[in-house]
Amino acid sequence: MVSPWDEHLLLDEGLGITNLVARATATAAELSAAELRVGRKRLERKVARYRPRWVAVVGIGAYRTAFDRPKAVMGRQPELIAQSGVWVLPNPSGLNANHQLPDLTRAFRALRRAVENIPESDQE
Repeated sequence: MVSPWDEHLLLDEGLGITNLVARATATAAELSAAELRVGRKRLERKVARYRPRWVAVVGIGAYRTAFDRPKAVMGRQPELIAQSGVWVLPNPSGLNANHQLPDLTRAFRALRRAVENIPESDQE
C-alpha cells in the first residue's frame, strides 16, 4: 500500500497519479471547461516527460470536456497522448450513481489486462 505522501514511489514502477485540476471540489460539476482544458495541457506535458505506456483518466465527463471528445465512451481511446495509450474509466466516487461496483470492477480489470498485455479473451 502506498500512502498519498509516497505516490512519487510509483514512478519507480512506471506508474503515476495526477489530477487534471489541482483543486478539491465536492463534485466534478464544479470544474469549469476552461480548467479541465488547462489541466489537459498540463497532463500532456507530464506524459511527454515521463512517457508511461498508458494514461488512465477517471471520469468520462471530465475526459469529454478536457479533450474535446463529446462522444467518447469508457475504455480505450483511439488517440494517444504523446506515445501513450489513453483509457477512460468511470469515476468511482460514491456520488456517481451511474456505475455500480460490478461495472467499476469490469472497467478497471479491462485496463489492467491492457497494461499487462493480457488478451481480452483470457478472463479471470
